[in-house]
Amino acid sequence: MPRRVSDVMTSAPQTLPLDATLYEAARIMRDEGIGNVLVTYAGRLCGVVTDRDIVVRAVAESRDTTLTPLGDVCTAELTTVRPEDDTATAARLMSEQAVRRLPVVDAMHRPVGIVSLGDLAVSGGGGGPLPAISKAPPNN
Repeated sequence: MPRRVSDVMTSAPQTLPLDATLYEAARIMRDEGIGNVLVTYAGRLCGVVTDRDIVVRAVAESRDTTLTPLGDVCTAELTTVRPEDDTATAARLMSEQAVRRLPVVDAMHRPVGIVSLGDLAVSGGGGGPLPAISKAPPNN
């Protein structure tokens, strides 16, 4: 029986509203040891900002991270999955879209989780190095 996304996702992902600053997102990423924060408007998912977005779209452009809102640099065109989707669907979407993580949303498009390539690797029981790498603690 295929596993569901809800079986492997990280629940309660870190979120910030669209008007929060890049500085706030960077602090959450540092404090939580993560590389992305989901961006919301009125509680609904509207984007994602990654550590790379902050560097490439803000710092490298000399933007003030304490004043720049997430809405100015976040990626708004997202591929999402639902908790009831199977993990094969999530893996297929990651491959098709060339992404390493997918936000998980409910029927109202509110973020309820995030599923990463590492989550799928660990849950898949397959061989190779990816499951071991994904289980390792962060090296930061």
